[in-house]
Amino acid sequence: MESSLTELGWLTVPLAVLSGAIRVGTPFLFVSLGECLTERSGRINISLEGTLVMGAMTGYGTAYLTGSPWLGVLAAACAGALLGGMHSLLCSRPGVDHIAAGIALMLFATGIAFFFGKPLIQPRAPQLPDLPLGFWSDLNVVQANLRINPLFVIGVLVAPVMWWAFNNTRWGLYLRTVGDSAEAARALGLGVNGTRAMATMIGGFFAGIGGAFLSLSYPGIWNEGLSSGQGLMAVVLVIFARWHPVRCLWAALLFGGASALAPALQSVGISSGYHLITAAPYLLTLILMIVTSSPERSLRGAPAELALNRTD
Repeated sequence: MESSLTELGWLTVPLAVLSGAIRVGTPFLFVSLGECLTERSGRINISLEGTLVMGAMTGYGTAYLTGSPWLGVLAAACAGALLGGMHSLLCSRPGVDHIAAGIALMLFATGIAFFFGKPLIQPRAPQLPDLPLGFWSDLNVVQANLRINPLFVIGVLVAPVMWWAFNNTRWGLYLRTVGDSAEAARALGLGVNGTRAMATMIGGFFAGIGGAFLSLSYPGIWNEGLSSGQGLMAVVLVIFARWHPVRCLWAALLFGGASALAPALQSVGISSGYHLITAAPYLLTLILMIVTSSPERSLRGAPAELALNRTD
């Protein structure tokens, strides 16, 4: 390993940042795609942090009990869809504030995951297999950093497909119409609550997959501090991406690369300011919140129903 690092020199840093961007960015990608879909329907889902934690616990527990990590991913996705359905049911009630409902559901899901996940802290569940894209190199460091999880590949494919569906399918047109004007959608005979319920459930489905990645790939364990606020940061990421699925992919890689910067510098012997650099994703989130909060920028590309802040 030492000789590999010596041969690569400073190339170790961009290689490690790229690898970390993919690993750390994968849950960001799935949660942001789910939130992008939900917000396109005119509804915001703050509860995705709880969905991420619940998906991680459900996926880990299912993989441990069945011996199949892919069944764990499916179970996590279904748990996310169920929480999305609960959020949709709450928000469909008259006078219910979407933000308050999301916070309540986030606390509920997190508490349930912690309660049922206590027996899962010690056991080891089978992990998702990686794709060895560094097979062409004899260097261990290259092989280790170019191991890509199949879920990342799936997320990369989902992003452009979702963008295409928004713009080229009937359901995508319905979704955007509901997100831009509920009154116009009702005048056209579209079911506003039904469309939003479907979008919220699919959004939760994706967020659940992001949670499964955390517990079944990277870091590949289950504990109560697993998500580190990624579900909440994904909401900011969607605003930064201007509600565009493909931009969500690049934004997720940006956040992932920021998270991987400190370990990458440490691998070549630079440890000064390590803890400050480790906080880079949170500082980036704060900066993006400030930049995107101006009246001229914050509503650009946003579904109109989000701006109206309705409680229907």
